Amino acid sequence: MSRSRLPIVLVALAVLVTACTQNGGIVPTPNPAPQPVEDSTPYVCRFIPEQAFRLVSGMNGPLAEKMDGGQQDGDCWAPDVTPRPLEVRWMQESEGIHREQLDFVLDDRRQVYSRHGGVTLPPDLGDGLAAYLPDTPFADQPYRVVAKFRCDGKVQLITIYLAQVAKGRDGIKDLIELMRIAQQRYSKVYDCKLAT
Repeated sequence: MSRSRLPIVLVALAVLVTACTQNGGIVPTPNPAPQPVEDSTPYVCRFIPEQAFRLVSGMNGPLAEKMDGGQQDGDCWAPDVTPRPLEVRWMQESEGIHREQLDFVLDDRRQVYSRHGGVTLPPDLGDGLAAYLPDTPFADQPYRVVAKFRCDGKVQLITIYLAQVAKGRDGIKDLIELMRIAQQRYSKVYDCKLAT
């Protein structure tokens, strides 16, 4: 290489190195914050805002729901396919369902969720956990949250199961927010006051 070309090559290398460094004027674009989970009508399975479910799961298809049971003990899923993209199960302390039975169900779920890194719910949501259980017999609905709380002094238990969470979402955080909304909706649907 001749000496007359050396300054040109050095300048070209300097420009290339500058363009490839963070200080070279290229500013990385941060990912936008995920849209928050919010309460809005209409609802799926009585307690879950349809728009929030679609946001969290990324699901766009029809949501024909199927429900079984009533106020004291019920189960709902939507849509009616396997695996169920959304399932909500609730139980209420009553003559047929004693508090010990609800405690047993919660303790059983706590053991499973804890073995898989379950996260304890904030105290205002009662006693419960949220977990991701991908390599278990529950893998068809690996995102799960359960909470035991009081409404008009009676113990209630709600469990929410999701088959998937949309890419870029924090599944555990979203489950906790869905549980917060579900408890508020429960108190409105069944006309009872949540304990504070």
